[in-house]
Amino acid sequence: MRCLQNFISLFHGKEKFRVRKLFFAPAPKNDFQTPEQAYLRKEPDMNQALRTFEPGTIPGYSFEKQAVSGPETVYPDSDGKPMADNTKQFSWIVKIKEGLEVMFADDPDVFVAGDLLWYPVKGNRKISAAPDAMVVFGRPKGHRGSYRQWKEGNIVPQVVFEILSPGNTPKEMKKKFGFYRRHGVEEYYLYDPDRIIFKGWTRSGRRLQPVPETQGWVSPRVGIRFEIIRGELEIFRPDGRKFLSFLETDAKAEQERQLKEQERQRADQAEAKVEMLEAKLKALELL
Repeated sequence: MRCLQNFISLFHGKEKFRVRKLFFAPAPKNDFQTPEQAYLRKEPDMNQALRTFEPGTIPGYSFEKQAVSGPETVYPDSDGKPMADNTKQFSWIVKIKEGLEVMFADDPDVFVAGDLLWYPVKGNRKISAAPDAMVVFGRPKGHRGSYRQWKEGNIVPQVVFEILSPGNTPKEMKKKFGFYRRHGVEEYYLYDPDRIIFKGWTRSGRRLQPVPETQGWVSPRVGIRFEIIRGELEIFRPDGRKFLSFLETDAKAEQERQLKEQERQRADQAEAKVEMLEAKLKALELL
């Protein structure tokens, strides 16, 4: 005979228990069943206990509560909504996001994203937002399916941007404002390209306070300047260079290429004139 200690895991509601009992059994034979099989065969009341037991109510058994690990939370990479409702909104999202990307291209610890789902709370995928553009200082660059804050050193995106479209309702924008306020955003900027209205908020304690005068406002975190010029928002880098769209960037590059070509042609013409004058001087010397 030997003493066997058997363990069986039981669920009671949402709690999990490990049940144990000491009993004596013959020495193992070739056809020896596992302790759990022998336990259930010899103790028919356990089959009933599997369905109806109350912890601690079965004589001769001890109950040890165990941690129950539920299914892993899945965090979708998309909220099912389009990035933009129209071409104007889309072009502004890209302009701001890419302008910030270029500006911080040489800083490996600044992450810039556009329309990326941000999950601030582990285990709750319902708490999320996808800013049109956001800047995170202190996080490395790289591709992400979503921004899960607990995997990013618990660093909150410090600066977020939203571009209004006709489809955005006041209720939706109020909800977004509340989300950014609750979860620690330092600066929030909102632009309506149809009505040419630009607003900003900066953090003061637990609140986001409105920027009193946005014309010429300089972001404390990013250092960019905002101005309404000729009926359109213009954004300037700290060095004075303007945020440009892809078309504007391409047009500027083409203009610079043409200027360089003109300079090259002038240099070639000047060199040809010098060579012509040198040839005339040599001809005069031979006379």
